[in-house]
Amino acid sequence: MNEPIPILYQDRDILIVLKPSGVLSTDEPGGLPQLVRETLGEPEANVRTVHRLDRVVSGLVVLARRAKAAAALSRQIREDTFEKEYLAVVHGHMPERTGTFRDLLLRNKAERKTYVVSEPGKDVQEAVLDYERLAETEHCSLVRVTLRTGRTHQIRCQFSARGLPLVGDRKYGNPEASGPIALWSHRLAFDHPWSGQRMEFTQPPPVAEPWNQFQV
Repeated sequence: MNEPIPILYQDRDILIVLKPSGVLSTDEPGGLPQLVRETLGEPEANVRTVHRLDRVVSGLVVLARRAKAAAALSRQIREDTFEKEYLAVVHGHMPERTGTFRDLLLRNKAERKTYVVSEPGKDVQEAVLDYERLAETEHCSLVRVTLRTGRTHQIRCQFSARGLPLVGDRKYGNPEASGPIALWSHRLAFDHPWSGQRMEFTQPPPVAEPWNQFQV
């Protein structure tokens, strides 16, 4: 039996859960929907992925419990009314307290890695995020990141391209890094797919390295 998935909220349409690091967001053996079904004790429950976190990333995820709910949430993501906010700890110091990163990203499927490129082209997509520096230590910065687009590895790639790799990121930073990646899905806000009520959920990161160097 796998460890239960923390469920923070549930109703007939949605579930708000905390995804652990190392778990895929997609519906496959060992993936988050299956683990949520096990936690609910309902092996045949309708649990649908709406948005994804990288396998190594933890934090808040919303799952749909009905097809109509999944479609409504997916529409909000396409229309940019679904808000996703992250906390990250990066090596180095941010040049400005607040700002926007706007890049062209190319996904190399063979390498399973994303690159910043200078010219438009096949499989190249624009990526935009806003950041706010919340705190600093001698070597690191705590940053709030609000995604305007949802590209694969977007946050990790865009910060690394500026010499600010995330702590613990072995793919885009130090291959010898130890410990989990310092990227946490901190806040979600969206309209409930049935009632239309605006809903907001926040969850602080765990009290562990490197988060415990800051007051989050």
